[in-house]
Amino acid sequence: MDKLYILTEEIIEKLKAAGADMAYCTASAGETREFNVDGGEFSLFRTLFDNSLTMTAFIGGKKGSIGLNSFDSDKVDEAVKNCIASAESAEADPNWALAPDSGEKYFRKGAVEPDLNGLFDRSAELVETIKRDYPLIVVEQMIVTHETAHTVYRNTNGAVYTKDAGYYNFDLMFSAHEGEAGSSFFSSGVVCDNLDRPAIELGSIKRDLEDVQKQIYTTPTEGKFTGTMLLSPGCLADFMGSIVDKFASDTTILEGTSIWKDSIGETVADERLTVSFAPGAEGIVCGQSYTTEGFIAEDFDFIKNGRLESFLTSLYIANKTGVARAKNSGGSMVIEAGDRSLDEIIAGIDRGILVGRFSGGDPAQNGDFSGVAKNSFLIEGGKIVGAASETMISGNLSAMLKSLVAISRERVADGYSLLPYAAFDGITVSGK
Repeated sequence: MDKLYILTEEIIEKLKAAGADMAYCTASAGETREFNVDGGEFSLFRTLFDNSLTMTAFIGGKKGSIGLNSFDSDKVDEAVKNCIASAESAEADPNWALAPDSGEKYFRKGAVEPDLNGLFDRSAELVETIKRDYPLIVVEQMIVTHETAHTVYRNTNGAVYTKDAGYYNFDLMFSAHEGEAGSSFFSSGVVCDNLDRPAIELGSIKRDLEDVQKQIYTTPTEGKFTGTMLLSPGCLADFMGSIVDKFASDTTILEGTSIWKDSIGETVADERLTVSFAPGAEGIVCGQSYTTEGFIAEDFDFIKNGRLESFLTSLYIANKTGVARAKNSGGSMVIEAGDRSLDEIIAGIDRGILVGRFSGGDPAQNGDFSGVAKNSFLIEGGKIVGAASETMISGNLSAMLKSLVAISRERVADGYSLLPYAAFDGITVSGK
């Protein structure tokens, strides 16, 4: 860490000496220990090292950035020159800025020191559990890692942030087979900061294995109907990501194309929906500590009781458009739990589909979406009646939020987010 501390100090001084009015840089040394399991057998153990260095300079309102994967002094000096040249050739914009001086701060998050024996034991335990309890599951590949990063961020306003962070990661790709029949592939994963519990109990791994075993034989969807779409936590994350991208991101706010551009403080969703970006929330592993502009990351509400509270805008976009800056850069999504169990939600659905995975094109700017529901189940009369063949679903992201049926009490914590199941009416389901 001392080497990174000195390196970032030298880079900032060199950028200033070369003409930078403002600058920031980040140096990171990472180490990954990795187990691979192929076809149910351990096939590889390796250790990977990764050095990364990024620097950004501002000259007369012009911005230039560069990155490299070496700390070699000659390459660093060349990168400084290229960074300055990049800034000098850019267009000037007075809205670039950095956070005020926050001084020096140290962050330590997650499992910095690995327990490799424990990680191997939990990995082997997971392999054996799947073989024993899920005999139809074929694990195509499982990658288990411990990842550590030592990072120093520094800027010309006096901020110096050092961070040690580490976590364990279980990442599985699998399908189910019986004779010649088989399901489609599915992935499930989780990050954690301890090995206190069996991996099968973490995130949605157990539920995902159970569901995929039920998807070997599928039922075609007959006809076309308007019904209820029940999203799994992972699928809900994807839909919320599209909502942020289309309605609340830097690009859409800058270009003025967001249909929510004038909706701060207004109702954009059912009042039962509260969505936050909360790197400090319990269950979030190694959440963001600071932004590239030098702000300490804070939790904030995106939607609170159905009201739009904040866009996910950077300082630059905030300065350029007059909107408020988001208190972190996004990620670490947390959605408040509802008051009904998943079984109760299913029992209340007359006709619909439980979507485990969605494959579709980029939604339109107004939020219209269309794509294929995969790893899904048909619901009729309050019951799951079978795994669905790949079925088209379509709707509108904005209208969907106001057509919320229910949010589950159950939530899945996968280390990245904390999310429930959520059901929405008014979705078009198209079968044969």
